[in-house]
Amino acid sequence: MSNQFKAIVLNQQGEDFTREVKFIDKSFLKHGDVSVKVDYSDLNFKDGMILKNGGRLVKEFPHIPGIDFSGTVIESKNPKFQEGDNVILTGFRVGEIFYGGYSQIAKVNGDFLVKRPENITNKQAMILGTAGFTSLMSAFAIKAREEILLGEKVNNVLVTGATGGVGSIAVIALNKMGYNVTAVTGKDSKSDYLKSLGAKTIVNRSEFDKDPRLIDKGLWDGVVDTVGGKILANAIVQTNPNGIIAVCGNANTNELNTSVIPFMLRGIKLWGIDSANCSIKRREFIWSQAASLVDFSLLEKSILTVSLEELIQTYPKILKGEISGRVLVDLNK
Repeated sequence: MSNQFKAIVLNQQGEDFTREVKFIDKSFLKHGDVSVKVDYSDLNFKDGMILKNGGRLVKEFPHIPGIDFSGTVIESKNPKFQEGDNVILTGFRVGEIFYGGYSQIAKVNGDFLVKRPENITNKQAMILGTAGFTSLMSAFAIKAREEILLGEKVNNVLVTGATGGVGSIAVIALNKMGYNVTAVTGKDSKSDYLKSLGAKTIVNRSEFDKDPRLIDKGLWDGVVDTVGGKILANAIVQTNPNGIIAVCGNANTNELNTSVIPFMLRGIKLWGIDSANCSIKRREFIWSQAASLVDFSLLEKSILTVSLEELIQTYPKILKGEISGRVLVDLNK
């Protein structure tokens, strides 16, 4: 690859915000000690916010967005990596305060990188990306009821926002773990799709989007919540004793109005999922389990693959909730 390569470059001058695909030089890249030829990135909700107007996350311009990428090391000054290593990056505020993955070459701190397991490809790594990584973290949080807390076996698990990137992969992983998955969605037309991913039951979100009781009948041994608000509040009061609720999204709202009663009477656990800043050791474990928990042939049926140029036209859809499944960004397209 020549010194000239394509990237999405954001700029802001006063109220004028721009995003465009440009050819830039390696000298443009100013962060890190490992250079990677990027094969794939993806589109997350946070990426959509940043592409729209910086999302109050980008502090300096010009900027290269993209919070995830996978690819091959082409140059390294970090002893952990050498030329030819296949690597994955998610989180660590790359794409926010550091230049990100919407670029054919990325340069980052090697301490942010994970070597890609041999049993998945660079493409599969970004079919998952931050959304899939978050889903797998959430699934293992649910499993902790059995393995870490030594509680009763998990049987019934609720997934909210189930057609989204995080929710859909959570349905697959939890089904692979042997749990009965109930998927909550506002899109009745996606019922067959969710069942194809492994959901046993589909529930319309209207059944949860209401003021919760103080305590309700226990239905769920675990919950993966991607939306927040009343839906999460109702999931909390319906969780069985010693159940675990993995909170990993706020697609509906940041707010949560609940009481201490379910936590006191049932000993349930509210487990926050922070996939952006978890340890490298934890990341290596999660990625090592991806091949056994994710049926990529299922996911690929709902993948939209776009170029950098097409991404600029596509990103508004994720902010409007118009995307089901995942958007893959092919840096070679």
